[in-house]
Amino acid sequence: MPRVIVNSTPLIVLSNINYLHLLKDLYKDIYIPQAVYDEVTAKNDSACQQIKNNLNWIHICKIQDQSQKRMYQAKLHDGEVEVMILAQENQNKDLVIIDDNSAKKTAKYLGLTVTGSLGVILKAKKQGLIHSVITLMNQLIQNGFYITPEVYDFVKDEAGE
Repeated sequence: MPRVIVNSTPLIVLSNINYLHLLKDLYKDIYIPQAVYDEVTAKNDSACQQIKNNLNWIHICKIQDQSQKRMYQAKLHDGEVEVMILAQENQNKDLVIIDDNSAKKTAKYLGLTVTGSLGVILKAKKQGLIHSVITLMNQLIQNGFYITPEVYDFVKDEAGE
């Protein structure tokens, strides 16, 4: 089974709606680079506490070659860069969960398998872990996560709702 490497936004948004456990339910263990851990634990908020309380299945990794970061940093944040480097260190056999569109494009260009927070929610619905993607998407929106109407309708239709 490939590693699942997660960027900060999916961790934060799923924590904000109290569904961080979906990552564990779907993937058993997830990996986050040190830069992502530093970002999500910078504020002592709910997401920070949930991450710190689940380090038995959320594993923090350090990238092996810091010099690789220079190649990506022009348009990506530190956490996104480290997510991609971790995946490449495993010869692109990982699933990367990331929400930023330019980071997704870069990851796909690198040949990485990519999904986002809504992909996690849709997978959870298909596996019977949640009853409604609409409910979770509405909670995400209420917590400030932007979903275009087109994407909202697509996820809703894919879930059969």
